[in-house]
Amino acid sequence: MNHRVSHRAWLAGGIATALLMLWFVSTGDTASGARLRSDPEALRLLRGAEGAARDTSYEGVQYITSWSRSGMSTTSLVNVAHMPGQGTRMRVESTTAEQGGQMFEADDSQQGRGGLTGYTPRMLDLLARNYAVVRAGEGQVCGRLTTIIEARRADGTAAGRFHIDRATGLMLRRELLDGQGRAVNLTFFTEIRPSPPRTTFMLASAPQTVETPWTHQLAGADLGALRYRGWPVKSALPGDLSLYDARQLDSRAPVVHLSYSDGLSVVSVFVQRGTLDPASVGHWHKTTRGGRTVYLRDTVQQRAVWASRGYVYTIVADAPPPVVDRAVAALPHGDTGFWGRLGRGLDRLTSWANPFD
Repeated sequence: MNHRVSHRAWLAGGIATALLMLWFVSTGDTASGARLRSDPEALRLLRGAEGAARDTSYEGVQYITSWSRSGMSTTSLVNVAHMPGQGTRMRVESTTAEQGGQMFEADDSQQGRGGLTGYTPRMLDLLARNYAVVRAGEGQVCGRLTTIIEARRADGTAAGRFHIDRATGLMLRRELLDGQGRAVNLTFFTEIRPSPPRTTFMLASAPQTVETPWTHQLAGADLGALRYRGWPVKSALPGDLSLYDARQLDSRAPVVHLSYSDGLSVVSVFVQRGTLDPASVGHWHKTTRGGRTVYLRDTVQQRAVWASRGYVYTIVADAPPPVVDRAVAALPHGDTGFWGRLGRGLDRLTSWANPFD
């Protein structure tokens, strides 16, 4: 039985999960070379940023800015506060481009983290596998001295840049750069106070507007079972994007959230059985990709929605637009005839082998 998908019904909690990965995350031979060229001290500082974000009391204001395909920028203002042993609360201010809201992540949530809350071992492994991670001098953010770390491509250009507070170890600024050195996504503190927040943090007293990330994490065997039943779960996307986290929203019409990353860019893919409700994307930009209809929306994340073969796909990403376009093209669009059906059958037969790799 098909279900018409209303994105307002389930996307809020999923985007909460994605935002925590995006905002606070946020080549074969080349990757090996990048790993060899990485600076152990730079990797240590990035690794320590996660522990600092978990163990340090602080509150402050972050700006998140991204640039769209047209070169237009979109900015969100986020009030952030953290209490060790309880969690992190984020209040997103409303803008003309996006409605505000609140989110909360408990310190013991096991949620994949990255970016301004530091890198988990899995994210750091992806970063070091695809880039050379090195120290690149000193800087300042909010008047605080920082150590600058760069993630460099094989040609030596910077793909990402991080500012680590020399006093606390917190990550204060994260930059995602395109091949021409232009910023495509910035996340940075404009104010930060490393002191106990004035806000009460207990989740039980949180207002109804707070959304929490999805907690039903899918293991390799779960993904294999989904593939066997025909769900389009890919272990990788173009551009060295590897599947590193998978979660499910348990409801009448389950939604699967697949998170892909190369250590810098994060592409979240939400998959649900059903048909696309045109009203849910009425204000999105309708376009074509490879002859197929796709709905796009540029906010602080790149977003794309389309329907194919009985599933609805939603992408939320902090990646450069070309990376998002390649991810969209790599996912199913319409029926591909006999060879497509044969390929899907082979995918089911091999679904239990290395579901994450």
